[in-house]
Amino acid sequence: MSPAASDQQKIADDWRPVTVDRNNMPKVHILSPDLVSKIAAGEVIERPASVVKELLENSLDAGADNLELHLSEAGKTLIHLKDNGDGIDHEDIEKIFLRHATSKIENADDLYAIQSLGFRGEALYSVAAIADVVLKTRTKESDSPASGGGGGTGWEIHLRGGTKLGLRPATFAGHGTDIEIKELFFNTPARKKFLKANTTELHQILDTVIPYALLNIQARFRLTHQEKELLNLAPAPSLITRVADTLNLEEKFLTEVNESWSQLGVSCHAVFGDMNIKRARRDLQFIFVNNRPVQNKSIAFHLNQIYRLIMPEGTSPFFLVHLTIPAADIDVNIHPSKREIKMKNEQQICSFLRSLCERTLMQKSQLQQMMTSKVGGPQDQASVFEIRRAGVSYAPPEHLENTQNTVRSPSDDYAYPQQSHEISSLFIPSDNPLEKHKDGLQAKLTNARYLGAFLNKFQIFDAGSSLLVVDQHAAAERITYERLIEQMQKGNLEIQPLLSPILIKLTPQELLLWEEMKEELEKCGLETNQWDHETIAIHAHAVLLKDPEKAVRCVLAGDKIQKSDFETLARRACRSSIMAGDYLNKEKAESQRQQLLDCLDPLTCPHGRPTVIELSEGFLDKQFLRT
Repeated sequence: MSPAASDQQKIADDWRPVTVDRNNMPKVHILSPDLVSKIAAGEVIERPASVVKELLENSLDAGADNLELHLSEAGKTLIHLKDNGDGIDHEDIEKIFLRHATSKIENADDLYAIQSLGFRGEALYSVAAIADVVLKTRTKESDSPASGGGGGTGWEIHLRGGTKLGLRPATFAGHGTDIEIKELFFNTPARKKFLKANTTELHQILDTVIPYALLNIQARFRLTHQEKELLNLAPAPSLITRVADTLNLEEKFLTEVNESWSQLGVSCHAVFGDMNIKRARRDLQFIFVNNRPVQNKSIAFHLNQIYRLIMPEGTSPFFLVHLTIPAADIDVNIHPSKREIKMKNEQQICSFLRSLCERTLMQKSQLQQMMTSKVGGPQDQASVFEIRRAGVSYAPPEHLENTQNTVRSPSDDYAYPQQSHEISSLFIPSDNPLEKHKDGLQAKLTNARYLGAFLNKFQIFDAGSSLLVVDQHAAAERITYERLIEQMQKGNLEIQPLLSPILIKLTPQELLLWEEMKEELEKCGLETNQWDHETIAIHAHAVLLKDPEKAVRCVLAGDKIQKSDFETLARRACRSSIMAGDYLNKEKAESQRQQLLDCLDPLTCPHGRPTVIELSEGFLDKQFLRT
């Protein structure tokens, strides 16, 4: 074989497929430190709001009472927090960016007596792994001769992607820490592409900052975005004042209470809103345990159940509850976010909270005056509670929706709150023909005879061999929804101008969304403008919208709506339709039935609930054990 042929054969051999014996390959790999740091960062840092949370907790743990937070692009390009806390010693500056480096705990026993907000030692390590970080700091003792420092001298450290780029002395006025976090997720593009629009991310940051601002009344909080001021809260004399200032609520509708339960070693400091503070979502409900914002489905369930006795269906109240519990009786080491906790004696605490909430609403809030005029006299107030809570379950369902605003994403559409107890088959029989015989049910409703109303909530019709029960609120929502969409699409909304504007105070989150959604509000007939820094004015509304204030709040109770999304816009706005509890006489009930039958989908409301159910003769025979 010639040399040339030999070389060609060698090349051919080199390019032959190689058979790999995968059974002999190693299956367990030791991950690189860089990959480990990115995985760890993904557990702790989900979005800019996660970074803000960790930085705020560090500042508050350091004793800061002046916190300034500046953002660019909703924290995607810059998160800058400056505080006047204790500062960081020179020898600790590099350590704080190491994984599991913390000054809060030393051994396993400390996990059962945690007094600080942070303790895991993962936050700064995680942030530094996925961002460009510059931290400046100066301690209170840096001017002393023993420290060797000079006047106004602190230290600055620069890290990028977990790598230290420099450590040097730096000028720092006063004491505290100044940290700039830029280019978040610059080296983890998969996480970066899942970030939402700036409005959504900024909404999440406000949801994160506000709970800390509410409870730490001794501190000043200032928040700016693109040099625009969103929050500027001076130290407050009381919790109720801080609540009113932060959320733009009226103090006369708030009641502050303190109570101790010595048998449990627990104390409670709470602020309850009365029935004048109503929201479409549970975004004004705050629970704290030992100064920590937490999620607790049981507490939220029980308090909402008390409010359900005096508030219309589909509305949610305001409350803030701060529990002080012995550190040994709680476990906060459940999740990296530290929002989920376990509590000893949880059911007893919930029972005490129910009692405290009910007594407060009945005795001290504006509710007393409103119920006196409605019922007829103070002697009837307790009986109203007793009547309405008959049959209410005291045990929460197995699966409760998330009730905290820091967990809930603003992009979620409003959903009806879950019922406080399972619906009995007495009211929705197993043989309900809603799905199987829609045409038949619609025909029965067409020919049914009106009998009357129950609790000003359900309209009852005789359909011969069965009874039809119409939910008047669900029916009104369907009617309003379809009419509103039709008028919006045709551009011929019937508008009602107002002689005097309706003024609505908005929370910072609502005001942020209003600025982005003025055009969408106008599409459903709501003409608004800004009245002052915390208030908007409604000057006109669509005739179809019974409660324009509620319509505005429902539209703002979510993410920004796409400009052409008439259906979502109408679905939110139509929640201001006829409510349960509104009186409908026979003529109005018959008119509503006819309008419902004229709808394209008369058997469900826009949110998916049935508008009408059937109680058949056979079903009723079974309930009465008739053979």
